[in-house]
Amino acid sequence: MRQFKKPDLNAPRFRPKVYNVLDSKLFKEFKDKYPKYKDIDYKTFKSIITACNEVYREKVIEYRDGVELPESLGFMFIGSCNVKSEARPNVDFAKSRQYGVVVTHKNWQTDGYLGKIFYTNYSVKYKVLDRQIWKFTPCRLFSRTVKDEYPKDWNKYVKVDNNMRISKMYITRKMQHMEGEKNQDALSDYNEFDI
Repeated sequence: MRQFKKPDLNAPRFRPKVYNVLDSKLFKEFKDKYPKYKDIDYKTFKSIITACNEVYREKVIEYRDGVELPESLGFMFIGSCNVKSEARPNVDFAKSRQYGVVVTHKNWQTDGYLGKIFYTNYSVKYKVLDRQIWKFTPCRLFSRTVKDEYPKDWNKYVKVDNNMRISKMYITRKMQHMEGEKNQDALSDYNEFDI
């Protein structure tokens, strides 16, 4: 067993500057663009956006295929990833610090699978300007909710291979959907007694 070196909690930390999109500048731009909402205050504006984000979070967890974001921003879904890799172990830092040796998460309750939140804008690539520089980082509440909900029904989510591109997955699923529609059309007028 490898020894675990406890981190120095009092050591200096690098904290990158964080920019919040939901600020007074956005609120002012919103009021300038939509003057009919000039009576709305900042607190209400923020609560509307927060409530909308909560709905998206719940629907991403509820539906296997995830959700399509408004204004053609892309798709978000939860995928099951196999983490039985020795190259990059999934370390449980709290237990490692407690026992003094490296302890890894084995995810026995999910057969070694780990739930991850995926964002892709592949299928809307011609609608989003500079789509390759977009990135999605879930808030702490979203990732913790997924952590709690994923083990309850982990087998319903899409299994994503470690080396699979999400764009290839979308193309494959689209082809399967088109084949299913073609089969439904062929079976619509089928009568087993009419030869």
